[in-house]
Amino acid sequence: MRKVIIDCDPGHDDALAILLAAKHLDVLGITTVAGNQHIDKVTANALKIVEFAELTHIPVAKGCGLPLVKPPMFAPEIHGETGMDGPELPTPTTPLDPRHSVDFLIDTVMAHDEVTLIPTGPLTNVASALRREPRIAERIPLISLMGGGLTSGNSTATAEFNIYVDPEAAHVVFSSGIPIKMCGLNLTRQANATEVEIARCRALGNRTGQIVADLLVFFAGTVKEVFGVSGGSLHDPCAVAALIDPTLIEFEPMHVAVELKGEHTYGMTVCDHRHLRGIGDEIKSIGKRKGEAPNAEVGLRIDAERFFDLLIGTIGMYP
Repeated sequence: MRKVIIDCDPGHDDALAILLAAKHLDVLGITTVAGNQHIDKVTANALKIVEFAELTHIPVAKGCGLPLVKPPMFAPEIHGETGMDGPELPTPTTPLDPRHSVDFLIDTVMAHDEVTLIPTGPLTNVASALRREPRIAERIPLISLMGGGLTSGNSTATAEFNIYVDPEAAHVVFSSGIPIKMCGLNLTRQANATEVEIARCRALGNRTGQIVADLLVFFAGTVKEVFGVSGGSLHDPCAVAALIDPTLIEFEPMHVAVELKGEHTYGMTVCDHRHLRGIGDEIKSIGKRKGEAPNAEVGLRIDAERFFDLLIGTIGMYP
């Protein structure tokens, strides 16, 4: 199986990303980064996930608590005070890996021929590792990340949360030369968990299915309260699903730049899609590509029905 490290800020959808990855990929470790909540809280959440899912063989390393440049920001209005509100989960007892996430990333990548990274939070750890040990870029065949968006944001009108928390780190990653699959908001909002999907999780009858259903009830509730829309988009598992079944998601090569100076566009992922006609159901090439060479594949469409079949089927594999 493909060797991966999940770099995350759990987070309801991060939890599902971990559950999905652990049954289909060789997860060498989980590294945490401040984002959805404070670094201590998201790290505790990562330990809670590996404990209730009986995945404690996967090491968890605590990472960066601050962005590279800007002040930190969290999302308690979406993910609650713990960062993963909803089900009552016990205080974790599993010990952390003694290394900082950045050291864990460098050590693990250098110890294996190829390690794919799956960042589902701000890119602070990944950027810090690349700056500290540039040689790892040659050993990472792919970064499959959740972040950004083709057309709009959620933290601001133009910037998605994971990128907006640390745009400077995102710039480092998108400029690294490592192949990138970007699952942005335009894609992940197509993977929307409604009452139907929540009921399917409960109907599994296992403990993990009940925990996931409780997570999704809380998540969908806050999304409804904050944004006025029904369901909870499962952003982070999309970046995992892209590796498990490449036929699930349609990607298009583009050059992606991270805006660092704009008054109204700071943190925006500027995706050059001048070579495409339309951003809806009908997307066609209009001829010779203009602009800079592509540095990423940007997700456009996901087969949501098959995605949920994969995700819910995987949840059913757990106790």
